[in-house]
Amino acid sequence: MSKTIISFPKLGDYNIPLNFLFKHTTNCKIINSPEITKKTIELGSKYSPSDACLPFKYTLGNFIESLDMGANVLIQAGGGCRYRYYGEVQEQILKDLGYNFDLYQLSNSDKRSIKEIYELFKKLNSTLPYKRFIYYGYLTLKMIYYMDKIDEYIRKNIGFETKKNSFIVMKKRMLREFSKCQNLRQLKKSYFKYKRLFKKIETKKENVLRIGIIGELYTAMEPSSTYNLEYKLAQNNIEIKRFTNLSYLIWGKIINERKMYKTTKRYCKYNLGADGLDNVYRTIYLSKKKYDGIIHTKPFGCTPEITAIPIIQNVCRDYDMPILFFSFDEEQEDGGVNTRLEAFYDVLRYRKEKNEKRIFRN
Repeated sequence: MSKTIISFPKLGDYNIPLNFLFKHTTNCKIINSPEITKKTIELGSKYSPSDACLPFKYTLGNFIESLDMGANVLIQAGGGCRYRYYGEVQEQILKDLGYNFDLYQLSNSDKRSIKEIYELFKKLNSTLPYKRFIYYGYLTLKMIYYMDKIDEYIRKNIGFETKKNSFIVMKKRMLREFSKCQNLRQLKKSYFKYKRLFKKIETKKENVLRIGIIGELYTAMEPSSTYNLEYKLAQNNIEIKRFTNLSYLIWGKIINERKMYKTTKRYCKYNLGADGLDNVYRTIYLSKKKYDGIIHTKPFGCTPEITAIPIIQNVCRDYDMPILFFSFDEEQEDGGVNTRLEAFYDVLRYRKEKNEKRIFRN
């Protein structure tokens, strides 16, 4: 009997906690999907339906590359929009291409129970004790939370480091150490150690612009899908606020739901689906917090975000908030992104200087 070899699509650095989870709960070999490249996009686009959105194409390309590397079990996360149905469609496409594999969806329903997920893991390890699954599942969630807290600090400060790449180098060290942790004590110790180390990185903040990033979850969390938008912003002395991460999707969305409905009721009478309502709420939040601007990202054809955009525009008009919309597909060019960002910087810088002069005169 051939050995089970698992792989899953690339999504930022979250392969680290996923590797950790499967390593400690299954006896399977794990293949990390390679970094998303032009080849990944070309493969995914070639075999995708013409009306499929960018996450479908990227993840399909990831799956093809992983299968070619020897994977025979694919893990799909599911999601809050059409993404939850992609697993079945992608499975059929890949089997039509002649690949022999099994595909499991961790969450093809928002209400999938822990017991159901445990039964899925038992297909990969029939002797997996329930207590072990719960323990390492909890550690994985804790690792995700710690990663997201550190990333939040990095986004706020990386654009002002006095020694280039200090944050990137430190983060790589942290992720390597996280992946080697064996228990909660080690994980906590590592987190607080790097929390202190990141705060020791020297920064110099002058003429700070603050920009909030909102939009669809995949383009928020996978840097290659937006041509490393956050890194480009950081290179221009910009402090970044981004809401969407795995911690938010697992806990924050449920915790904030009532508050979101209350805050957005002037603009929304019903839920927009996926992250649509969340992004209306975030636009109001960023406007009230006096951020300098907002960038909204989405895949081309993303229905919930298309529905949300006119409402977001109304909020921005009411609060006089500049906003830049990006719609990404496989035809998008890096140069086009850079040109639009540069123009947006100029607008924000001009507005900030103008407001500062007005305050000084008064």
